Amino acid sequence: MIIIKNQTQIEGIRQSSKLAAVTLKYLSRFVKPGISTEKLNELGHKFIIDHDAIPAPLNYSGFPKSICTSINNVVCHGIPSPNEILKEGDIINLDVTTILNGYYGDVSASFPVGKITKKAQDLIETTKYALNQSIKCLKPGKLLNNCVGKVIEPIANKKGYSIVRELGGHGVGLSFHEDPFIFHFDTNQEKVILKEGMIFTIEPMINASTNYRVTLDRHDGWTIRTLDGSLSAQFEHTVLITKTGYEILTI
Repeated sequence: MIIIKNQTQIEGIRQSSKLAAVTLKYLSRFVKPGISTEKLNELGHKFIIDHDAIPAPLNYSGFPKSICTSINNVVCHGIPSPNEILKEGDIINLDVTTILNGYYGDVSASFPVGKITKKAQDLIETTKYALNQSIKCLKPGKLLNNCVGKVIEPIANKKGYSIVRELGGHGVGLSFHEDPFIFHFDTNQEKVILKEGMIFTIEPMINASTNYRVTLDRHDGWTIRTLDGSLSAQFEHTVLITKTGYEILTI
């Protein structure tokens, strides 16, 4: 069931989303060759706690860390580790979700580690562009699929990239994951109509190949990688449907 948020809830989610965005911006300063993903996790954890909030991923369904750190062919849910050291040429997605006064805010972005290849840079830029174009379409009365799947998929396909299909965005705010599930490819079946007060994430995961399939690491039960080993990038915002359009809450 899709929850239409009231003004009190919207303001609480707005504040949590702003903290998530500030946390991500803070962490981005440390994305350099030689730093471990565990160190990024420690910095993120402390920053969130110091701002009187809780890192939502920590212990969520058993997830052991406070942020997700997904490098190169890791699509999402990468677990920070002291043994995972960023190298020149890597790309990394940092995914931050905060709980502030009981409200959730969710954001992620992909970053270059030092100098990266033109192909990796294009993947990052294309993924960010696709997210932004999708958000610009949002407005009450429109079909969700028309603004997300039908916008994002052609942008990726034009570059010879593919949209991860097994994962998607989600409603958020009062819980970590709420309805609706957000497909980033054209389902031709999505019938959700956008309404004022809806809050959800759009978070396309785009692979640098025509193979959209992914595989789950059976050892840790969390890390999801591209099946063919290709690079993957992701950008995410929490958005609110307003009376006349949208508001990006995670900026």
